[in-house]
Amino acid sequence: GPIIEEDMSVSDTTGYLSFGAGVIKNSTSLSDEEAQQYLEAENPVQIDSDGPQVLIMHTHATESFEPYDADTYDTRHTWRTTDNTQNIVAAGEVMAEAIRSYGIEVLHDETQHDYPSYNGSYDRSGETIQRNLEQYPGIQVAIDIHRDALGTSDARTKPTVMVNGRKAAQIMIVSGCDDDGTIGFPDWEYNLRLAVRCQQAVSDLYPSLARPLSFCPKKYNEHMTHGSILVEFGTDASTLDEVLYSGELFGKALVQTLLGLVEP
Repeated sequence: GPIIEEDMSVSDTTGYLSFGAGVIKNSTSLSDEEAQQYLEAENPVQIDSDGPQVLIMHTHATESFEPYDADTYDTRHTWRTTDNTQNIVAAGEVMAEAIRSYGIEVLHDETQHDYPSYNGSYDRSGETIQRNLEQYPGIQVAIDIHRDALGTSDARTKPTVMVNGRKAAQIMIVSGCDDDGTIGFPDWEYNLRLAVRCQQAVSDLYPSLARPLSFCPKKYNEHMTHGSILVEFGTDASTLDEVLYSGELFGKALVQTLLGLVEP
C-alpha cells in the first residue's frame, strides 16, 4: 500500500493552546483557560552535575521502521525487531549522545520491556524506572522514547520535515494528566510544565519538527518523577535514518531546556 508523507505540524493554532512557539492539543476535560494556568507556573525540576540527571528508556523498545525511503510499504515487514541498532533504542542512544556532548550525564536503559510479550510492557518499564531511581536518586528527568503508528491497512502515514536540507521524522511529545482524579497521578502538572518547555525549545530551534504536543488523560508511568515525558519519533512508515536525525535534533533542543534548569 502507499505511504503518505506529510508535514503534521500546524501553522493555524486556532483550537490549540500555545506556550511560546510551542503548540499543545488539549484532549483533557480541563478548559483551555484552566490548562493555561498550569502552563505558566514555574517548573520545579532542577539539575546539577552529580551523577545521572536524565534517564532515557523505552517501554516499547522493539518498535522499528521501514527499511527504505519508499512510496509504498510491505505488510511482510512487521515493524518490530529485537536488534537495538535497528529499533527505537538506536534513536535513544543518538539522543543520549547529543545530551552528553553538553556535559549532562545521561543513563540510557536499553531493556526491552515489550519482548517477548507486548502485554504488561508499562508494568515492566515502571519497574525499570523505579530501579534506576533507587540506584541513581539524582535523576530528575525520565524520557520514554517510542515511535508512533499512523494510517490504515490501506495506507500508512509518514510525518516528515526538512531540517537543514535533510529529511527528519517529526516528533510528538505526550504529557499525561489526571483531569478527574481517578487514575492515581498526583502532581501531573509538573510534567506538563517540563513538556511544554521542551516543545517550545524544539519549535524555537527547528520550526515544524514537532507535531502538536498531546496533552491527554493518560498516565504512561509519568507519575514516577516530576520530570517525566513521553516522545514519539516518526511512525512505522519512517526510516531509521530519519528517526536517528530527529533523535539528534531533539537531544540538542532538550539540552536548551535542561540548561535552563541547572541549579545556581
